[in-house]
Amino acid sequence: MLKIIKSILVTCLFLAYPYLVYQGMESGMVWIAPALFSGIYLLQSFASQNIKIKIYKGCVSIGLLLGAYYLQTVTAKVLPVLIQLMLMYFFGRTLLKGKGPSFIESFVRLEFPDFPPGVSRYCRQLTILWTAFFGFNAIMCVLLAIWGSDVLWALYNGVFIYVMIAVLMVGEYIYRHFRFPDLGIPNPQSTVKTMMTNGRKIWLDVQGR
Repeated sequence: MLKIIKSILVTCLFLAYPYLVYQGMESGMVWIAPALFSGIYLLQSFASQNIKIKIYKGCVSIGLLLGAYYLQTVTAKVLPVLIQLMLMYFFGRTLLKGKGPSFIESFVRLEFPDFPPGVSRYCRQLTILWTAFFGFNAIMCVLLAIWGSDVLWALYNGVFIYVMIAVLMVGEYIYRHFRFPDLGIPNPQSTVKTMMTNGRKIWLDVQGR
């Protein structure tokens, strides 16, 4: 339960990150957001049992801390790019030979122990879609950080991305019923509960592949 609460709190902070950065830029204290997340990554580095993840998060923590001092605005706007690239990497690497099953399939198998035919290929296609989506977001975050206004950058990272995620998820849920009409598809509440309960476990499993 404590791990779930920690995950929820960290997730809320990440969701609020664009707002925190924007308020920091408006008040001249933009360094606070990257410094705060430097501490979060440092704690995650100490807590990780995977040496690669420990080193990666430790380096991100140091980079954010240095950036919060020397390149405050640039560093603050870089973190969303890193997050999108990280998501693209972890989704995409499960598509490689010997790294499966695909990221989406890992969740679906929790709801369907007896895996229906044709679903594995569909899950792979969905994983490709999400990988491309995160790659697109990374490009947009870079473009807005360089040429966009602070308001537009904050809106895209704090609102538009999550609206697009919601549209993709709702659209896929509707399409799923037409693609697999005879499949007993769980309701959204059940799916969200499965993701909340097992998300960390699957995330760690993907990291270890």
